[in-house]
Amino acid sequence: MKVKYRDLVEQTFDWPQEEFYLEKGQLHFHDIPMMDLVEKYGSPLKFSFLPKIGQNIEKARGWFKSSMKKLKYKGNYHYCYVTKSSHFHFVMDEVLKTGAFLETSSAFDLDLVKSLHKQGKLKKNHTIICNGFKREEYCKNISEMVADGFTNLTPILDNKNEVELLTEMLSKKIKIGIRIASEEEPKFEFYTSRLGVRYKDIPQFYNNQIKGNDKLELKMLHFFVNTGIRDSAYYWNELHKCLAVYCQMKKLCPTLDSLNIGGGFPVKNSLAFDFDFEYIIEEILSQIQLTCETEGVAVPDIFTEFGSFTVGDSGGVVFKIVGQKQQNDREKWSFIDSSFMTTLPDSWAISKRFLMLPLNRWEDAYERVFLGGLTCDSDDYYNSEQHVNAIYLPKHDANKPLYIGFFNTGAYQDSLSGYGGIHHCLIPQPRHILIDYDYEGNLQYRIFKDRQTAPEMLRILGYESADNTSLS
Repeated sequence: MKVKYRDLVEQTFDWPQEEFYLEKGQLHFHDIPMMDLVEKYGSPLKFSFLPKIGQNIEKARGWFKSSMKKLKYKGNYHYCYVTKSSHFHFVMDEVLKTGAFLETSSAFDLDLVKSLHKQGKLKKNHTIICNGFKREEYCKNISEMVADGFTNLTPILDNKNEVELLTEMLSKKIKIGIRIASEEEPKFEFYTSRLGVRYKDIPQFYNNQIKGNDKLELKMLHFFVNTGIRDSAYYWNELHKCLAVYCQMKKLCPTLDSLNIGGGFPVKNSLAFDFDFEYIIEEILSQIQLTCETEGVAVPDIFTEFGSFTVGDSGGVVFKIVGQKQQNDREKWSFIDSSFMTTLPDSWAISKRFLMLPLNRWEDAYERVFLGGLTCDSDDYYNSEQHVNAIYLPKHDANKPLYIGFFNTGAYQDSLSGYGGIHHCLIPQPRHILIDYDYEGNLQYRIFKDRQTAPEMLRILGYESADNTSLS
């Protein structure tokens, strides 16, 4: 009878997989021996595997290049990284090594861009797509950077009032885009995105406020759906509406030559993950090409904005199971040495699923469990996992420590939880390790940030430090 955890995985999924395999009963992730990492740095632990960032960018470029060649698509493709998914310097370094463009969301994002320029990481002609609702400070930052010689800042107009703000502040002409307010999925509580300009209003908006404006030149339409790029009736319907507007606007505005199909690719959240990226890309390009040919307009250059896809599967979190409680005849609670609300806020805020696997004890028998965090909050648990909405782990044994990893967590979680700040129930931020290759191709590790301490948190909260020194 097959009752080992390894048997469960092998009978349920294709195993091993591209990024996962076992060696001596212990998990390896992208050739990283996970238990070696735990033995060296302890738990809880965050890690970032930097090479995956550049690999993902080049992978997407390859897919688009291949599809464009196959279809004889006459436009160009440009990859943009969405900075809000992870602002860390080590992420931006990896992104910029590939020459990828950047997409910003706020005024402070542009301060980050200026800092990267001062460090010699990007030039003033680097393409920056400026998204988000733009108030005076954001527009001021854009205009100052344009005056300072940044030649490829492209603000995407989110609302009509931004035209007046930009026109007043700009000293020279710039390229702009317009964001389309797409309709939301039927399950949403509202019908139309709060972001962008409605489909039917765009031609009039262009004619009344942009056409003839000596400071603004329309170059791009920005199409974004919250669900990301999916093979669904909803996505294809919204894309066709977008293409209808693009063709209409191309006839009104000859300078329009780019379509930004924002809305990211999914990140693997299960061993059963099955998403045909190449098919989706080819189908999107095919639909764009067919519509443009039918309407007699030139196909646009294609921009994509990938955040989670870029950085998501570079990150992971490791926990130790520190105890178990049998709460009734059917529910066993295994407790991690941290908090889901602190380390994986999306798991409780939007019930997001992450790929979870044990790091060791794969040869042991398994059991169904619920996972709980250390806080006293009833929401601090995880109960959505790859084995058909049930969590199975090697059986709890107080004498045999069990470590588990949540993988592909590199996007948004640190920003949402407030990296280095104050967390729920004062659960400390875990130690964070950066993993890369040295010049000889060997794995190398370095501590990016150590585990948060009590004195650090007390200082943030305005208390005296541990040595009773005044914080003033």
